[in-house]
Amino acid sequence: MDPAGLPAVAVAAVPALVAAVARRPRLAMALTAAPLAVAAFFRDPDRRVDSWPADPHEILAPADGRVMHAGAPQPGVAPDGDWLQVAIFLSAFDVHINRSPASGVVQDVTYHPGRWLAAFSAASAVENERSEIHLTSVVEGVARPVVYRQVVGLLARRIVTRVRPGQTVLAGERIGLMKFGSRMDVFVPTDCTLEVSRGDRVVAGETVIARWS
Repeated sequence: MDPAGLPAVAVAAVPALVAAVARRPRLAMALTAAPLAVAAFFRDPDRRVDSWPADPHEILAPADGRVMHAGAPQPGVAPDGDWLQVAIFLSAFDVHINRSPASGVVQDVTYHPGRWLAAFSAASAVENERSEIHLTSVVEGVARPVVYRQVVGLLARRIVTRVRPGQTVLAGERIGLMKFGSRMDVFVPTDCTLEVSRGDRVVAGETVIARWS
């Protein structure tokens, strides 16, 4: 379990502890489900990339979830420049640990306060609370930009970003998390080939969402 989940698990466990102290064992047993459920939100399973390095020509899913959009960027959501976009929706039941989609050097990390629109709406990508990470990946001697964006939704109300400008990251490396349901947007150059389509299930650190041409 990710350490960021410990406070939430502790709070969820209070009613069960109170019931146990009050000698209400059946109630305490029933209330134990709450901290167990919260702990499940913060689970942090190992992935293939943790034991086997990624192909440098592959761009990996940075989050578990379902692809909401893959192709030309949704209107008004992309950074400046020419990009392809992959948008991933994380339900409350998905693993919420986020991973870097590619190896490279972090150029910029920008936090934006915002609203809490439903994460499946395109407007949430630029209006909700979010953290935008700019990464430069070098493939065969050519510097390639990748931008990915942690976006919180109706349930998720906190972003944890554990990278900083100047930091070198590996593809699939853990870079943070979003709490309780959210959205992840990835923007890659237009000379990439997308490998996923709308409706596909993806797994962080395992599913190839695009390839460098």
